Amino acid sequence: MPQKVNISERDPQVRRKDFEEVNTGYSKEEMLAEAKRCLQCKNPMCTKGCPVEIDIPGFIKYLAEENPLKAIKVLKQKTNLPAVCGRVCPQENHCEKSCILAKKGEAIYIGNLERYAADAAEKMEDNIEIEKNGIKIAVVGSGPAGLTCGGDLLKLGYDVTVCESLHDAGGVLRYGIPEFRLPKKVLDAGIEKLKKLGMKISLNTLIGRTKTVQDLFDDGFKAIFVAVGAGLPVFPKIPGENLSHIYCSNEFLVRINLMKAFEFPRYDTPVYRGKNIVVVGGGNTAMDSARTAVRLGANSVKLVYRRSEEEMPARLEERRHAKEEGVEFVTLTNPVKFIGGDNKAVKAVECVKMELGEPDESGRRYPKEIVGSNYTMDADMVVLALGLHPNPILPSLTKGLHVDSHGHIVIDESLMTSTSGIFAGGDIAGGDTVISAMGMGKKAAKAIDNYLRR
Repeated sequence: MPQKVNISERDPQVRRKDFEEVNTGYSKEEMLAEAKRCLQCKNPMCTKGCPVEIDIPGFIKYLAEENPLKAIKVLKQKTNLPAVCGRVCPQENHCEKSCILAKKGEAIYIGNLERYAADAAEKMEDNIEIEKNGIKIAVVGSGPAGLTCGGDLLKLGYDVTVCESLHDAGGVLRYGIPEFRLPKKVLDAGIEKLKKLGMKISLNTLIGRTKTVQDLFDDGFKAIFVAVGAGLPVFPKIPGENLSHIYCSNEFLVRINLMKAFEFPRYDTPVYRGKNIVVVGGGNTAMDSARTAVRLGANSVKLVYRRSEEEMPARLEERRHAKEEGVEFVTLTNPVKFIGGDNKAVKAVECVKMELGEPDESGRRYPKEIVGSNYTMDADMVVLALGLHPNPILPSLTKGLHVDSHGHIVIDESLMTSTSGIFAGGDIAGGDTVISAMGMGKKAAKAIDNYLRR
């Protein structure tokens, strides 16, 4: 069996100084070599492992035949944003994990092939003939769940309007993922194709404030899909967390990604550029924050995580890239206090060393403090990447919409909420990755269609 073909990457010492994309993609020859490794299984476990059920052997077969246009048509039967999925979906936890070749450690690089097909067919028109039914549906939130649900409903003939609270569409795909992982031009191209299919996007429209959910029903929308994501930051609740130059990852990445603070003063939004930066967390957002801090010119970027590296939820590739770019991993360590200087800005972080105990509800071993192991590390800036709570605005301002103890909107097996005609998906309903949100968006589109037909 031929060895798998790794995707080309830019040199770490070069890329750590800019926001250009790290992975440069397959050449045609590399794509062919990887595509031809696919066994074309009659019972493809990779497809079963995909949250949006892409016909993976089907699109790879066309790539192996040097026909990316047919490959992208297969992909678009199930995904509206293949160029995005190919870059940010954790395939190693889904389709690639289920690949029969994974048993030998040589799973097909499905994500890299999906990216190749999408990029090669970038200028191809969709030319989908849709018979419109005139029924209006509102989608609240333009992140991965909202765009996926809206795109699928368009193809079913519905008149779809997406309401986005910010001044540009994309949700977490735009403001939460740095340019070096997902270039905005790739996202923009995908959104533009959805617009050409008929998707209307109403920007600067905060449902709950600008309009209520009832206003949408009064405007003639027959069903509503709520996908407002998670935007409420989690803080550690330790002394000193209100000191200056301590950011939550959400604010930090929004300033950089959406408001282009890295190009100040060309763009108006500044961001403090620390020299000794501590990032707290172990997920992909922590990696994004740490790697962004490197690109802002920090002398030292330390990633502090309370478990070992093996327990980190971040993708293996993102961890490798972070280390290559100079991020220092400080594991089995947890901050217990932020120490301020005379200017009331953070100057140090007091930490305690940890050890792993028995597994918790997530299946990972629970970290416990080692008494008396406290020490301090210098830091003139801290970024807290500890997760996000569901966005509370719409649920709190919508009568009859039930939420659970964590603030997630309660949904049934068809993603219907406690209010008839309102469906929900993505982070606001418990989805925790881009691809799981897309999967919920697809399921919601089918459920809304069934609901309206009934």
